Amino acid sequence: MPLIELKNIVKSYPLDGFNLKILKGISLEINQGEFVAIMGPSGSGKSTLMNILGCLDKPTSGKYVLDGVNVEKMTNDQLAEIRNKKIGFVFQGFNLLSRTTAIENVELPMVYAGVPEEERQERAQMALKRVGLKERMHHMPNQLSGGQQQRVAIARAIVNDAPIIFADEPTGNLDTKMSVEIMDLFTKLNKEMGRTIILVTHEEDIALFADRIIKIVDGEIHSDEKVKKKKHVQKDLFAGE
Repeated sequence: MPLIELKNIVKSYPLDGFNLKILKGISLEINQGEFVAIMGPSGSGKSTLMNILGCLDKPTSGKYVLDGVNVEKMTNDQLAEIRNKKIGFVFQGFNLLSRTTAIENVELPMVYAGVPEEERQERAQMALKRVGLKERMHHMPNQLSGGQQQRVAIARAIVNDAPIIFADEPTGNLDTKMSVEIMDLFTKLNKEMGRTIILVTHEEDIALFADRIIKIVDGEIHSDEKVKKKKHVQKDLFAGE
């Protein structure tokens, strides 16, 4: 059974008395352990699709099965619980609390999940070590580079052992060198920890780190292809473990 299954997903919004269709019958499957990139021009519907896949929004019609559970008609509270248990998010803008240390930022999902303080700290430390920030745990975001802030965000995404990581333009605010390091890290999380990675990007070079590229055009799947030649993965990551 696929980890994610979409059947004829439609998303529309009312606009001046009409329904504006953003997604026009999307059907796809993503298996456990896949690394998938979703690409498309601005306005193509890729971000809307990401929001539905990540249980941040609900489709207008169609069926969405996540890990065997039908989620498209769940309440907002039920969707929040699904997100907390099954999904980690990484965004372009890092979304870190500015007056909170790296380790405290990583602890946040566990606070919401009711994890005891001692266990939170232990798991947060381990997650930060996994992304190479063992020596930066008590730094504030403004004391970290952009790449380091994104590593904190990735640690936060993996700390609850969520099986799926959604990354929305995760390299959009980074230079080329940092972008490669962050994408190598996602590759490590996919290959060594078995996390399913779903990446939204408009950059072809970044998409090539994935195993599969789905291209969205005008709210429909334009192509869905395996990547024949993946980007090189650096071998010095996780050196801080």
